[in-house]
Amino acid sequence: MWLAWAVYWWVSSRNVKPVLRHESLSSRFSHIAPLVLALLFFSAPGQLLRERFLPVATWTFPVAVIVTAAGLGFAVWARRCLGTNWSGTVTIKQDHELVTSGPYALARHPIYTGLLLAFIGSAIARGEWRCVLAVALATLAFWRKLRIEERWMYEQFGDVYRAYCQRVRALIPFVL
Repeated sequence: MWLAWAVYWWVSSRNVKPVLRHESLSSRFSHIAPLVLALLFFSAPGQLLRERFLPVATWTFPVAVIVTAAGLGFAVWARRCLGTNWSGTVTIKQDHELVTSGPYALARHPIYTGLLLAFIGSAIARGEWRCVLAVALATLAFWRKLRIEERWMYEQFGDVYRAYCQRVRALIPFVL
């Protein structure tokens, strides 16, 4: 599932608007570094934090598949709704539009919501403590990035964005 998602993400990244403003390298590093570390915890060999937080059971794999697929699907839906406004880094695009429909009516950053759900599904599949740490690091990375994006959206859209923030939570619908 992750591989199919990555291929889709890469292919769809080619059709976006030109960038007017982009974040600095140090800003980018502040959210990329914890995300890379999270991915390493998911995939690194060795015995670090390999103890299980979930028992080996028949229910874990189907639940993990459902949660991962739901998260990746939600992220793809959000990406499709963003259309040519999407960027893998924090940017302001030429003729940037504020998208508030579809999954953006549920969360201001639904791509991160979906990816975190997919990380949780993958952690359930592995059932190891290192994956819990990976989810925590991914959450930190996405939270850092969304805070930067929020600042830029306030600057770009002003009171319209402020009103949107009053209606829609940042990451977890109706909660956070």
